[in-house]
Amino acid sequence: MFPRLLALILLAVTATAADVKPIPPPGIPVPDADRAALTASVAALGKEIDSLKIALKAKPEMLALLPDVMIFHKAADWALRYDEFFNPKHIDAAKAQLELGMQRARELRDGKPSWNSATGLVVRGYISKIDGSVQPYGLVIPDDWKPDEKTPRRLDFWFRGRSEQSTELAFIADRMKNKGEFTPPGAIVLHPFGRYCCANKFAGETDLFEALENAKLHYKIADNRMSVRGFSMGGASAWQFGTHFAGLWIVVAPGAGFGETAEFCRVLGPGKTPPPPWEQTLWRWYDSTDYVSNLANTTTVAYSGEIDGQKQAADIMIRYARKEAGNANPPASELNKVAAGDGSPSAADARVTGTAPDLEFYHVIGPQTPHKIKAEAKPEIDQLVDAAVWKNAKRRREEEPRKIHLTTYTLIYNKMGWAEILKMEKQWERADLDGELTTNGIILKTKNVSALWLQFITMKIPPDVPWRVTIDGTTLPPLNTKGVDDVLAVYAAKRGGKWILNPEPSSSRFSKIANICGPIDHAFMSSFLFVRPTGKPLNDKVGAWTKAEMEHAIGFWRKVFRGDVRVKDDTALTAEDVAASNLILWGDPSSNTVLAKLLARLPLQWTRDKLTFAGQTYDAKEHAPVLIYPNPANPSRYIVLNSGPTFREEALLNNAQQVAKLPDWAIINLNTPPDARNPGEVVTAGFFDEQWKAPQK
Repeated sequence: MFPRLLALILLAVTATAADVKPIPPPGIPVPDADRAALTASVAALGKEIDSLKIALKAKPEMLALLPDVMIFHKAADWALRYDEFFNPKHIDAAKAQLELGMQRARELRDGKPSWNSATGLVVRGYISKIDGSVQPYGLVIPDDWKPDEKTPRRLDFWFRGRSEQSTELAFIADRMKNKGEFTPPGAIVLHPFGRYCCANKFAGETDLFEALENAKLHYKIADNRMSVRGFSMGGASAWQFGTHFAGLWIVVAPGAGFGETAEFCRVLGPGKTPPPPWEQTLWRWYDSTDYVSNLANTTTVAYSGEIDGQKQAADIMIRYARKEAGNANPPASELNKVAAGDGSPSAADARVTGTAPDLEFYHVIGPQTPHKIKAEAKPEIDQLVDAAVWKNAKRRREEEPRKIHLTTYTLIYNKMGWAEILKMEKQWERADLDGELTTNGIILKTKNVSALWLQFITMKIPPDVPWRVTIDGTTLPPLNTKGVDDVLAVYAAKRGGKWILNPEPSSSRFSKIANICGPIDHAFMSSFLFVRPTGKPLNDKVGAWTKAEMEHAIGFWRKVFRGDVRVKDDTALTAEDVAASNLILWGDPSSNTVLAKLLARLPLQWTRDKLTFAGQTYDAKEHAPVLIYPNPANPSRYIVLNSGPTFREEALLNNAQQVAKLPDWAIINLNTPPDARNPGEVVTAGFFDEQWKAPQK
């Protein structure tokens, strides 16, 4: 815990939310005639959507396509409702999208959805499991694609650059006319919306996987031929997905962007007040530099303009890769492959030194090029990407990965190939898993890992060979592979410092496991529900603060993550809600009946006068807790007290600052009003241990 004095020193003095540049920006005035026409069209399409929900109940295959209509209604409706027309072209775009939405609605009613078999530019949508919102995504479907084809296609994700005006309306308009920077022959290109302008983080991260899941309902996609690509903010997204989910991609191709927060934003420079320690620890969530060694599982093709400030992204990633190799300055020719970006051979080798020996890392540089992809560099990028696709796809078709490497700092990112880390000895410290598949079994070397899960296709296991798993030098009993038809699963955990095969469950009531590991922001990457208090609060100041913070979180979610938060009164909560969602409980034990019922099983005491947490007592009239914890009524889900996403308006000015600002728990002094960075004065904050226990004073 940090003393109050230290917390006061660390507390940044920031402007109120109202003083920070609004994102999205205010829109332009809409002429009365246009507003009236758009309002009528929005109402008409909304009425038709409601009618189709009833009419198509008996036709689930058609009902599943309704989000492909709903995206156009939301785009125009939100632009009208929230003043999000930013130029006159957006008004025309809204009219066109409403017309297309009505056309699709008619086709759906007739059972003839033409877009389901269309090639070229296709815009589609899905209903998010996070908040029930409809979210769009764009596709480029090759001209030779057929609806009934049997061979799975290569899929490239393309992440877009930053645009504070790219709401649903502008995004869909662009996806209806622009194929994008790269359209590889025969490949499907998927453009995620990414929940607006958040660099595909948090709900924007989930957006990719939900869009992919929806696309697979309509197109055959080869899991062993998927790539992530992007430029600028999209380059940062490609670094993020590339390093955190490296085993999924056949090639990772970022352009520009950023790979971490501290150096890119210069937050630790001279004269700067450093962020509090817990925030610096949380940089390990999205800093791609910390996960760079995972790129050993794929091929990386980076691009930078030589005079682009965002060349820093590739440079720092290469620097961290060299550090992983344990070689501060290997020969440039060793394994780093640098293309000049001007059509010539690798004449620029001397510009960038080598990377880790196990990484296949190319860096294409556009000579004297600012923040753009140099046209002459595109053939070179394509050549490198296509070669990696062919080579890696062939290898992945023939066998499971013989070697895997996983570095992580959190159980949020715990999988690589056939291995999954289930528990860590200490979250937010580095954990490593190196695995090798041999003819006689598996050899694993781990660090900071206490439980893991392995899964193999048994057809790859030689018959009549006793298979063994060796972990950190301990050889476990032979595995019985006979009678297993397709997949062999292995669970191992440490007990008393020794690895054991299929041990008895731990006696600990709660422990941090994959998917239930914190911090607070993790609760907003899967289904969540705001639980609104209906009773009288313990103290008026706390009641007013929790009410204002809930309203702020609802508005912030709509602006940044483009959804309407699902809200229920505490008295209306059902068993289905508890089973299905993370519960965001607002209020205190007097105002919120759900919190009152759970309080005895939470690691705090809260009365009218005292708030006690981690051995420290605070004045309950002017303090409130925010925290995340396994829901005692359903430990496979979270509860969160009095918090939405923990970054606020100030972070919207730079995508690299859109990172978690609070850890598992914090105590807030309400005498300091909320501002654009904090929900009040953060007196102290920290992490629960691996058994979800709070540190004691």
